[in-house]
Amino acid sequence: MEQYKKEFIDFMVECEVLKFGSFVLKSGRKSPFFMNAGAYITGSQLFRLGGFYANAIHDNFGDDFDVLFGPAYKGIPLAVATAIAYSRMYGKEVKYCSDRKEEKDHGADKGALLGYKIKDGDRVVIIEDVTTSGKSIEETYPKIKAQETKPGAIKIVGEIVSLNRMERALDSSKSALDVITEKYGFPAKAIVSMKDVVDALYTNGDKTYITDELKKEIDDYYSQYGAGF
Repeated sequence: MEQYKKEFIDFMVECEVLKFGSFVLKSGRKSPFFMNAGAYITGSQLFRLGGFYANAIHDNFGDDFDVLFGPAYKGIPLAVATAIAYSRMYGKEVKYCSDRKEEKDHGADKGALLGYKIKDGDRVVIIEDVTTSGKSIEETYPKIKAQETKPGAIKIVGEIVSLNRMERALDSSKSALDVITEKYGFPAKAIVSMKDVVDALYTNGDKTYITDELKKEIDDYYSQYGAGF
């Protein structure tokens, strides 16, 4: 495992973004772990978070993109923090963009987008916190493609999320990230996977956070909902 991935796992736990226990997800599934990117609340946390995303984007997609699109609301600080980090770490200026929940109908920046206005010729990386069912992309993808003046004029290079939960999408035997790749034709990647988390905190860790009892609960969860764990 790359060093930045191990550091990111420790960082998620330290910030109480990744928690272990018993949680009911939006899908109705009862999960032994939960991730909430809204728990990154300080400047130093967001500074470090942007760096981890920048590492993962560079590793997975290289520098051949222009825009980071962060779906509202949690995607907005992710896109901003990562754009800053990318400039600092790789010397490349990338723009940030987000959608608005309600289109603005006045002022110089009216419209459906916040920040940079995507246009023909742009290459876009979508940035999110986590996806369980893959439903969020069904709203995000058409908003980006709606900015084209002709089909294919805007290229989506890929999608990056913090954590690959490695569980089946609601209507598929495949993971949400695999479903996105198959359906939309661009790679969907994560900084780390739940397998990475288990390896770091249990298999090769001190079992402080993932105890033997919790590991059994995780195994039981993936025996029911897992996709490639």
